[in-house]
Amino acid sequence: MKRFLGFIKKEFYHIFRDKRSLFILFGMPIAQILLFGFAITNEINNVEIAILDYSKDTETQKIIQKIKASPYFHVANEIAIEKAIESEFKKGKIKAVLLFEKDFAKKLQTEMKATVQVITDATEPNIANTIANYTQSIFQNHQSQKSTVQKNTTGVVIQSRMLYNPELKSVFNFVPGVMTVILMLVSAMMTSISITREKELGTMEILLVSPLKPFQVILGKVFPYIFLSVINAIVIVSMGYFIFGMPIQGSILLLAVESILFIITALSLGIFISTISNSQQTAMMISLMGLMLPVIILSGFIFPIASMPLPMQVISNTIPAKWFIIIVKSIMLKGVGLEYILKETLILVGMTILFIGLSIKNYKTRLE
Repeated sequence: MKRFLGFIKKEFYHIFRDKRSLFILFGMPIAQILLFGFAITNEINNVEIAILDYSKDTETQKIIQKIKASPYFHVANEIAIEKAIESEFKKGKIKAVLLFEKDFAKKLQTEMKATVQVITDATEPNIANTIANYTQSIFQNHQSQKSTVQKNTTGVVIQSRMLYNPELKSVFNFVPGVMTVILMLVSAMMTSISITREKELGTMEILLVSPLKPFQVILGKVFPYIFLSVINAIVIVSMGYFIFGMPIQGSILLLAVESILFIITALSLGIFISTISNSQQTAMMISLMGLMLPVIILSGFIFPIASMPLPMQVISNTIPAKWFIIIVKSIMLKGVGLEYILKETLILVGMTILFIGLSIKNYKTRLE
């Protein structure tokens, strides 16, 4: 019994000495609770919207003030003409535009009816539908309050208009998301495991001191995954287009270049993970915890980022998948050019340079 207790004591010492094991044991449950508790929500909060008010009377101002006071929406912009609506949507900042018709208050008094259009960006159909429902509830609340004050009941007619995905097909949201997840996992996770396997077998250092230069060795290791990821991207886009009717409104060449850029970003992240991992098991755990959950939860693939707490929104900016999903949706559904996704493209380029720089630094440290 004494030997058995001693053996148990020794195992506890081993666990407590291994910081990575402690992080996996205690860090992963905490991270999952925080992610699932705060990030997973179908509600919307502080969604950026724009107002186009042709009437600019006291009635529309009351409604706009009520919308501004709502925790669901943040009025980011007030636009002057209807032609500017599509340009605002292509910038990717706003999710909806409320369009008040001319002589809004006058029509409410004379015709007992006035119209407001709720134009939403339906590239994310669930969010678009929720925005339409929330705005309708705000107008209904305003209408009910007004009817208690006035004897005559006036009606605000709400017309919903969904841009880019009028049929609210969920596949238009899932194709870019699935494409992002697969490219990230194939490129980053498999690369990190492949290089770590070489180090675990003791052959990586032999390769690095061979006549080949280190960058040639690394390029040779990752090139097959570049090829496989490109094939995956082509298959996913083709299936989305031919089977599910996913449109490609923008340039196919631009989509291909952006996809290759994201693949290179994911590969550089995989190489970086391999430099901080001593075993395949460690690389796998870091990849699963550091890639799988954030890509699915914090990239905006399934859950709206704007509805998350501010710290989660800040963390989401460090997820490469978030920026690639914006790029793919903008090209495929909105048909935008490079000028509208330049910021997202530059962010991916910056992340690639950062991961490659950190990887080179870590490799140098290991070889000294």
